[in-house]
Amino acid sequence: MPRVQIGDIGIHYEIHGEGEPILLIAGFTNSAGGWFMQLPALSKEYRVIAFDNRGTGQSDKLDIPYTMDEMADDAVGLLDALGIDAAHICGVSMGGRIAQCIAIRHPQKVISLVLACTGCGGPHDIAGDAEALKSLAPPRQAQQRAPDEEEPGPWSNMMSHQFVENNPDIMAQIMAVSLESPAPPSTFKNHGRASRSHDSYDRLPEIKTPTLIMSGDADVIVPVENSRLLADKIPNSELVVFEGMGHCFKWEAAEAFNRTTLDFLGRHPRSA
Repeated sequence: MPRVQIGDIGIHYEIHGEGEPILLIAGFTNSAGGWFMQLPALSKEYRVIAFDNRGTGQSDKLDIPYTMDEMADDAVGLLDALGIDAAHICGVSMGGRIAQCIAIRHPQKVISLVLACTGCGGPHDIAGDAEALKSLAPPRQAQQRAPDEEEPGPWSNMMSHQFVENNPDIMAQIMAVSLESPAPPSTFKNHGRASRSHDSYDRLPEIKTPTLIMSGDADVIVPVENSRLLADKIPNSELVVFEGMGHCFKWEAAEAFNRTTLDFLGRHPRSA
């Protein structure tokens, strides 16, 4: 099990492929396993590093308060431990907030930046649908439910009903990843607190690296207006909006997500 100790946190990671490095940063309470639809495509051309944020997967799950900046420093510490002086950085949702912090705090570490379904936080954040956001709360323990009571999942708020119904194999893999090493309630609490305290609005113009911003126009968790704001504030950025896609378009529109990302990375190599 590849692990590295960064301060008081043990971080689990995995590496696929060869070439310029790209660091994938998962979202709220998610583990590196959620990149299963990106790893095969990206690793054909790049050295892909995926890791479990603190509190998720096989990384340590200490119940302590922390910030997006500290989670960004975890990611940079991982790159340092691997001897990587700079990488392409790709973050989705909360991972996109972590990626913003890396670009602001450690610009020398960033070759290019990919921000998907994310926002700047703070008072300028455009909030998602309140009922949809409730679906991100930690699931109740089985013993707290009646035997015939089904726990509602977040999928209806993340992807189209048609995709969920027509892709049982993909949904089974998503479920398997989420159940392999589920985040405890403390991670939901601490990730939520860190995400709510994030506010990069005033510092977004400091991001000078080439930046790709992606969003689905049907996202009810992080509305597309957040991506439009990022694109307005970050110099040298470009915005791609996926029509009819929700928050988890990295799964629902995986081929387009991968193709768009690879095209962007190819136009912004380290040697440029």
